[in-house]
Amino acid sequence: MSAKLFGDRMIHCSFCAKPEAEVSKVIAGPGVYICNECVRLCDELLAQPAKEPAEPSDQPEIPIADSMTVEEILGLLPRIASVSGQVDASLQTWVDRLRARGVSWTKIGDALGVARQSAWEKFAEQG
Repeated sequence: MSAKLFGDRMIHCSFCAKPEAEVSKVIAGPGVYICNECVRLCDELLAQPAKEPAEPSDQPEIPIADSMTVEEILGLLPRIASVSGQVDASLQTWVDRLRARGVSWTKIGDALGVARQSAWEKFAEQG
């Protein structure tokens, strides 16, 4: 079953940013998606022996980034941007659901760690 998100926009894996048309399956979570290829990679990584705990300052990142050319990184930007837009649209949907249940902008702002006014400015105009 092919799932579309927000009209004609294609769903992208939140991990590798591939569109659903390039993978076999996509699993949905709240605002995120993961493809079968990334699940397989995760399974392989989890099957490896555990390493020492990472330093808190370590940021998870694509391990091949240092070996990528500028052109490869530039080619990745639109895919990352599409995933970002997908998450923003999903967040809007969840906020709309809360508002439909009568949840105040103050509670929504608190949940997002922003002021009531900021939550309203970001989400009220779009919903």
